[in-house]
Amino acid sequence: MRDVPAFLQRYGVFIALLLLIGFNFAVTPNFATTQTLLLNLTQVCTIVIVGIGMTLVIATGGIDLSVGSLMAIAGALSPMIFTGKLVDFPNLYVAIAFGIVIPVLVAGLFGLFNGWLITRYNIQPIIATLILFIAGRGLAQVSTNGDLQVFKVPEFQAIALGKVLGLPFQVWIMAVLVIAAAYVLKGTVFGRQVLAVGGNESAARLAGVPAARVKVLVYFICGLCAGIAGLIEIAMNSAADANLIGMGKELDAIAAVAVGGTLLSGGRATIVGTLFGALIIQLVRYTLLANGVPDAAALIAKAVLIVLAVWLQRQGTA
Repeated sequence: MRDVPAFLQRYGVFIALLLLIGFNFAVTPNFATTQTLLLNLTQVCTIVIVGIGMTLVIATGGIDLSVGSLMAIAGALSPMIFTGKLVDFPNLYVAIAFGIVIPVLVAGLFGLFNGWLITRYNIQPIIATLILFIAGRGLAQVSTNGDLQVFKVPEFQAIALGKVLGLPFQVWIMAVLVIAAAYVLKGTVFGRQVLAVGGNESAARLAGVPAARVKVLVYFICGLCAGIAGLIEIAMNSAADANLIGMGKELDAIAAVAVGGTLLSGGRATIVGTLFGALIIQLVRYTLLANGVPDAAALIAKAVLIVLAVWLQRQGTA
């Protein structure tokens, strides 16, 4: 019986996802359709992308509450660039390229700022990232004067709405990031350093791991992921509203990481688990809505999933 919690901790998220899919096949009308598949994939992409960065941060024993605000900053800045409000580019594609690269880098630099506060001044991650959680959205709102930026630029919107082999381009972006992050975490020295810092930072330092640099880098990567997610969100909506972009996304990402099996105290992480965790959260919400249950119930279900995930973690580490 002692092995049951360990088994569930290792494979529970995968089993839960299969059971949820099976339940929907049996009960939910029109679940087995391409339209439903694409709907759920597009709804989950930004959560997974932000969750990738959050997984790395949590693996070091930290947390990042600012990702939703960084999405807002990137999402507000991008249309200002590719529509020519800041600089009049002679070529649309050059403007779009700058409108993608610069906002993502800006979000990454803000992530770097989070890491700098944490490592330079030894501020607790929840406090350090709370600064941009509050101020970051304010920066996005001030930069746009609180106005809604509406645009119709198919060349830019292709990052979310374009299709390759029948799948939205944002799904391919998500897949590439998941594969790359999973490889980095499990197959590189940097990935092992991330887990070492989260497992025991003092021991990692004694072993020669540059703990401060590792922490700064994971917050930088988390910022980049938030920037990419912010651009996908505005591309889907054909508009950028600094008040709403990325709202609550930090909580969705943390929930996906927790449900996916990453140890919230650090030292153990799984990118694929985060993907499955995000899919479970999205499918629970879709299942409830498709069967006539109010959206508020999905919040309760999400809370229950987090409680179960944390309980399993405690069983596995007891």
